[in-house]
Amino acid sequence: MDNDVSAGSSTSTLGHLALGLTLLAFGIGTTGVIDHVGAADASALATWVGGVVLFVAGLLAFRDGDARGGTAFAGLGAFWFTWGTGAGPETSAEAGGLFLLLWALLALSLTASASGTGLLGQGVYGLLSLSLLLQGIGSFADAASLGKAGGWVAAVAGLAAWYGATASLAGWPSLTGRAARRSAAAAG
Repeated sequence: MDNDVSAGSSTSTLGHLALGLTLLAFGIGTTGVIDHVGAADASALATWVGGVVLFVAGLLAFRDGDARGGTAFAGLGAFWFTWGTGAGPETSAEAGGLFLLLWALLALSLTASASGTGLLGQGVYGLLSLSLLLQGIGSFADAASLGKAGGWVAAVAGLAAWYGATASLAGWPSLTGRAARRSAAAAG
């Protein structure tokens, strides 16, 4: 998957939009910055946008021969679908922490695989790894402040993913200083 927005495919753009919106909703909900909005309020968006849309984007990427993008989007789709349908008060803090730490391993693998693809790609996955790590440790340690810090990191990762996808669509400059090119289909 080419995570540099200057050469993003439509599948990559869709995947990054879905990831960005899901991370923003989850991150903002986790921070508690908006009254009466918590992370669980993002579960429907996480299930359908983060889960289903990302998983379909992953399948499309695999179909296009993009193993890196397929792995990233299908794997993250599975994560968000599982989180969205499984999050609830009956889940123990330890089980939730273990879940987040295990998925942080996937995010860490995605960070390593994004090496050389640009600041946005590696940054989004790196921030996602850090967010899941902070939230997982916070859940084990019963430290709400770590969970909130992880939420802020997730929100920043969401903004980065959203910006990368939007830059690809709008022809805005990427974080590498190059202007994004519109795809041939969009320019037609």
